[in-house]
Amino acid sequence: MEMFGEDGRDGVWTVMANVTDPESLHRAFDGCAGVFHTSAFVDPGGMSGYTKHMASLEAKAAEQVIEACVRTGSVRKCVFTSSLLACVWRQNYPPDRRFPTIIDENCWSDESFCRDNKLWFALGKTAAEKAAWRAARGRDLKLVTVCPALVTGPGFRRRNSPASIAYLKGARAMLADGLLATANVETVAEAHVRVYEAMGNNTAGGRYICYDHVVQRPEEFVELERQLGLPRRAAAVEDSGDRPARFELCMQKLARLMSTRRRCTYDDYYSVAFD
Repeated sequence: MEMFGEDGRDGVWTVMANVTDPESLHRAFDGCAGVFHTSAFVDPGGMSGYTKHMASLEAKAAEQVIEACVRTGSVRKCVFTSSLLACVWRQNYPPDRRFPTIIDENCWSDESFCRDNKLWFALGKTAAEKAAWRAARGRDLKLVTVCPALVTGPGFRRRNSPASIAYLKGARAMLADGLLATANVETVAEAHVRVYEAMGNNTAGGRYICYDHVVQRPEEFVELERQLGLPRRAAAVEDSGDRPARFELCMQKLARLMSTRRRCTYDDYYSVAFD
């Protein structure tokens, strides 16, 4: 936003809003045609980057955002940023099988499992996304959610370490099961734009998993930690060798959307509130 300044140059304004204050959100959204809800609660002063209390706050904030969208009368579309972690954590997966279990946008993380294993970031993302869907049900608002993997990329890495630390809670299990994936920030941004555009002609709906790369080896995880500027923890991660992963991530739904020719208009980009 620093590129545009505070005077609305090129049709972009910076507006402050509190995601826990409905009136604040209403003032920020009023007059906009769409909202990208990309906020994430992190604890910069905490070692874990995310707490159990923050999970409940994020769920409440998601509900408030949807309610504010509906109240404006002008907002017709909302793209909600969730997380791949809202899809991957469950206890009752099938036992060993000949083929890996597919994890796609139809899968939801088990909140009880996340709570029992203190996976607070996953719990918060799951609860927040579900709260958004509940709040939007039966309302005059189009809602789509994007579920990115761990976001990486130049200029994004080190200054987002609290969120990265929170995301990587349980990384050993994710790595062993084939569920530890990353998504470049540019890919995530492109996915949001493409989904928003496709909502205009009703060719986008529901949830979309987004990732670029699945981390498969401990040495890859070591390099990921180095890039993110995180304390090294990969020594405790065992190499699974040639043992196939229990799960396989699938983002065919988003891939199909991203492969279609873009049909952009000027107005698409100048009537959106970034939350």
